[in-house]
Order: sequence, then C-alpha cells, then structure tokens
Amino acid sequence: MNSEPAGSGESAVSATTLAAALSANGASGAESITGLRRLSGGANMETWAFDLENAGSSRPLILRRSPLGSAVAEPDSPLSQLPLTAEAALLPLAAEQGVPVPSVLRVLAPDEPLGPGYIMSRERGEALPGRILADDRYSSARRHLARQCGETLARIHRVSPAQLPTEVPNQTLQQRLAQQQALLDRYGNDSPVHQLALNWLADNAPAPSRHCLLHGDFRNGNLLVDEQGLVAVLDWELAHCGDPAEDLGYLCGNVWRFGRADKPVGGFGEYRDLLAGYHAVAGWAPDMATLRYWEVFCALGWGLVCLTMIDLYRSGADPTLERAAVGRRVSESEMDLLLLLEE
Repeated sequence: MNSEPAGSGESAVSATTLAAALSANGASGAESITGLRRLSGGANMETWAFDLENAGSSRPLILRRSPLGSAVAEPDSPLSQLPLTAEAALLPLAAEQGVPVPSVLRVLAPDEPLGPGYIMSRERGEALPGRILADDRYSSARRHLARQCGETLARIHRVSPAQLPTEVPNQTLQQRLAQQQALLDRYGNDSPVHQLALNWLADNAPAPSRHCLLHGDFRNGNLLVDEQGLVAVLDWELAHCGDPAEDLGYLCGNVWRFGRADKPVGGFGEYRDLLAGYHAVAGWAPDMATLRYWEVFCALGWGLVCLTMIDLYRSGADPTLERAAVGRRVSESEMDLLLLLEE
C-alpha cells in the first residue's frame, strides 16, 4: 500500500488515512487503496477518487471533504454550503424516493485525520457539460435527458421535510429576496440591471403553494450521464427548502446551457419534455410563467455569485485566479436578465 500523500499541501489525504477511515467502517486489513487522485473542480470542497482493492476485486470510491482550516462562507452568502454531514444525510433520503445517487459508506467527523467529509461510491458516467452536449456518444441520452431530469426532480421533491437535517435552510421567498437586496447593497449596488430584476422578482412573486426539499444546484455539470441518460445526481451542498418550481427554473438558466441557448433545459432539452417528466411523477407541473420567474431568479443569483467572487478576489480574502475568472462574468447575468425581462 502506498501511504505517501497524494499531493503537496494535502498530506491529510493518503492511502493510509483512507484505509484507517474505512477500517473504522468495517473494512478488513486485507484491503488496500490504489489509484488515489484528486479530481478537478470544486472551489470550496475537495473530491478524491480511489479504488478499494480486495482479493482481486476493485470497488471505485469517492472522498468528498472540506480541508481542515478552510474558510466558511457567511450564512447569507450565495456561496454558503451545507455541512458535509448534512449533505451526506440527504443522499439516502433521496435514494428512498428513487433518486439515483451515490451510496454513502462512511461520514467523517471533523476531528478525524481527513477532516469533515464522507466516502461514497463512485458511479459510472460523464459529468463534464462540454462532453455531454457535444459527444456523439451521448446523442441518444440527450434525447431523453430533459424528461429524466423532470422525473428525478419530482422524486427529490417527495422527500419529507420532517426527515431533513436541521441545517437545511428553510426560508420564505420574501426572506430570500431581502437577503439578495442586502447583498446588492453590500457590494455597492452599482448595477441598475440587478436592482431592476430584484424589483421585478418582488413585484411578481408567485403565490406560495408548495414547499419542499430542493436540490438547489440541479444542473448540467452536477449530473452523471451515460449513453442511456441520467446515472446519478451529485453535489447537494446547496440543498434547501422552497418552491419546487425553483429547481426546474434553475436547470433552465442560460448560464447552465453552456452556449446551447437553443436547448433551454441544460443545453440538451426542451421545456415540454422537462415538464412532462415532472408531471408524470408528481401529478402536476408548473406553468411556463412560473418557470420563467425562476429563470430570472437563477440569473440574478448567478450575478450575486459573480459579485461575491470578485469581492473575495479584490479584498484579498481569496486571491485565486478562479475567483477572479468567475467574478468577471457578472455582465453575463445582466445580459441574461435584460433578455428575460424583455420577454
């Protein structure tokens, strides 16, 4: 077994510490860790892939962790995330409703060598939007993916709120709009387009009807896809309670179409298929006016993420290139909002 750290500055993650964590979960000493590598992506969380070997068989696994000493976003920040223990608790709840998700093997305590996180199964499939949208290998999957997403969202929304971890945010729309106003004011509110959009959202808020668990970041890039379609739903750190139409509108946000504006659902599908899939499982579906409302909400939310990123960069709190690169895209949200409000 190779017990050396996988990378400089990341000495907590090694074959030795992973084997110890799995042994605490009942793994035998005959097992070993191979293929340990950090995966790209994730500004705040680390994702590591490795294989658990035993008697000639191999089990592909994932470690998702929050590095010790990493900064925690303020509760009202658009970058605020669930504790990893709460995120891990959501996966079996979703699985009970038929949502395809990885299986959680072990939840790690903050005082363990690996820090807070959890170990889960590594599912097959592709998550990179560029490949999902362009590779001929997924041409058949793209034809079915919008409907599958609608069906899957309806299943997520069936999770009982009474079962949810207490850390899952549960606010009214009015409270969230007030938070957005406070963020715009904090960042100098120098975008008339963002204020226009927020005023429109406040004036056109749909009447509250349903309130349930939302994935919060259900989009192309957080979905594993193979040749047949949806394999697993990933990255539950933005889960919260709210109007179920929010999840559908978020999936349709232009920022998550990755240049395929002609396909409003994730860059791969049509509204009618998304809504038909949702209706088939839930027995109802939001109308297009409600869906468009949440597209505006998504576009404004992306603008706030960009403003937060550029503020982190300019203040020196996080002077990484990734923060600056995302922050400079704030004008994209303004363009999306103008086009949506014009319609």
